[in-house]
Amino acid sequence: MFEVKNKNGRARRGVFSCAHGGEVQTPVFMNVGTQAAIKGGVSAHDLQEVNCQIELSNTYHLHLRPTDKVVREMGGLHKFMNWQGPILTDSGGFQVFSLSALRKIKEEGVYFASHLDGHKIFMGPEESMQIQSNLGSDIAMAFDECVENPSTHDYVKQSCERTYRWLERCITEHKRLNSLPDTVNPKQMLFGINQGGVYADLRVWHMKQIRDLDCDGFAIGGLAVGESADVMYEIIDAVEPHMPEDKPRYLMGVGTPTNIIEAVYRGVDFFDCVMPSRNGRHGKLFTWEGVVNIINQRYATDPRPVSPSCGCPLCKNYSRSYIRHLFKADEVLALRLAVLHNLYFYNDLMEKIREAIAENRYEDFRAIYSEKLAQRAVD
Repeated sequence: MFEVKNKNGRARRGVFSCAHGGEVQTPVFMNVGTQAAIKGGVSAHDLQEVNCQIELSNTYHLHLRPTDKVVREMGGLHKFMNWQGPILTDSGGFQVFSLSALRKIKEEGVYFASHLDGHKIFMGPEESMQIQSNLGSDIAMAFDECVENPSTHDYVKQSCERTYRWLERCITEHKRLNSLPDTVNPKQMLFGINQGGVYADLRVWHMKQIRDLDCDGFAIGGLAVGESADVMYEIIDAVEPHMPEDKPRYLMGVGTPTNIIEAVYRGVDFFDCVMPSRNGRHGKLFTWEGVVNIINQRYATDPRPVSPSCGCPLCKNYSRSYIRHLFKADEVLALRLAVLHNLYFYNDLMEKIREAIAENRYEDFRAIYSEKLAQRAVD
């Protein structure tokens, strides 16, 4: 399922395989299609063009609309969105966390109100596994509690203990669902999630608790929710030595190109974030030369591509002047081209990271690009 091929310090280049899509090269960025579509008018076919390896969809949102039962009836998420590569579905835990004013957490699970129409919903470990089984994703995420930051040490410890109990229930239900004769994807995998807020002692304790459970991979959750980047890196440094060497490591909801470079340096394999598509829709484009805010007046008559080193559909075909015009004219094409550009860049970034690790030069790569990619591009 997962094999580490090269190591350069703690950075790892590996190969991951699952029921759909053959081999995935890691480190990998998973392109986020929250509701079975990338925001910005990007289709599953487009994902192939920008070299996406894994698509990620949202359990909570698909449960509400069109409902996981409809997706199951349509043959599962792969057929529904016409994407034949691997799919990861999150558990819904983070979305429940974001509905803090509408939810109540109990041992059996979480009671909350739909953000769409306010109707009452219950989701626990078993329900999350059932929804994800109906979706038929390749990787299901365990149902967990993502705590607010800051929270007290005592509350976070209680939350970690509850998340551990929930993970045990997820494993039991996941195995049952995979054994059923009519399961959409009987080879669906399950990743456990490490929690513990910004408390390194709780993070390590919780990782030691869950690492021996029967999971196919492990994620670090509950970060990138308001803490500084330095705190996030400190937590990864604390947790990583206690994560299994032979299983994928996933940093959830992260992040900027710099975040990714720094987390790979610390031993992380999987990433996801809405940033490339969200920033693209606002005209903020990532390039190897730095960040380009394409809406700026300076690009009004600029005939050059956004990035001369980029092979995306935008940079191969259009000028900075044209894409700026599309944004200023509120043309939908602006969003589509900008999102395609950013997704292409993120996937290209991961390819360059893998090459640097394989060639034993990741330290040099990090030294050149970790800060540069966060800076404004200089013409």
